Amino acid sequence: MEDKRKEIVGNVIRIQRYHSPCGDLMLGSFEDRLCLCDWAVESHRDIVDRRLRKVLKACYEESTSEVIQKAIKQLNEYFNGERTAFEVPLLFVGTDFQKSVWYKLLDIPYGSTVSYGELAKQLDMPKAVRAVAAANGANAISIFAPCHRVIGSNHTLVGYGGGLPAKKRLLDLEINGKPLL
Repeated sequence: MEDKRKEIVGNVIRIQRYHSPCGDLMLGSFEDRLCLCDWAVESHRDIVDRRLRKVLKACYEESTSEVIQKAIKQLNEYFNGERTAFEVPLLFVGTDFQKSVWYKLLDIPYGSTVSYGELAKQLDMPKAVRAVAAANGANAISIFAPCHRVIGSNHTLVGYGGGLPAKKRLLDLEINGKPLL
C-alpha cells in the first residue's frame, strides 16, 4: 500500500521527531530543503500536514535525510546557546502572502522581538495586523523561521504553537543566554 501511494503521489517528505527541551518537534525535508519544524502537540498540525502534502504532492515517510541531520545538529547547538543563526535551506509552503510574512521573520535578529503590528508595518501593510498574525501562526518551520520572536503590542507573550511556556523558554535562551540543554 505504501509503495502504491508513492507511485500515485510521486514525492516524499521525510519526517523525523526531534526531542527539544521545550517539547517534541516534527522535522521534515523535501528534496534538499527543510519544510517542517513544527511542534508535535500543535493544534494546527493536521492543517500544516495537509497543506504540505497537497502543495508538494507528497506523502510522509518516517526516515531521515542530510537536511534533517543538519537541522538536528543546529538545533542542538541553538539549545546549548552555541548558535544564533541557522544555515539550513528552507522551503516555505503556503500562499504568497504567508511566504512574505515567513521570510520577514528571518529578518528578526536573535535576541530581539517585534510586535505583530510592527511586523505588519515592516511588510508595508500596517492595517493587516490580524492577517500577519494568522500567517505567523501558520508557520510550519518554527524556530528556523523565528515566529517565537513576535509578541503582542503590549510586549506580552501571546499565541505560540508550542505553547507560551516554550515561547518564554526560547526567548529566555536568546535574550538572557540561558542554555536549555
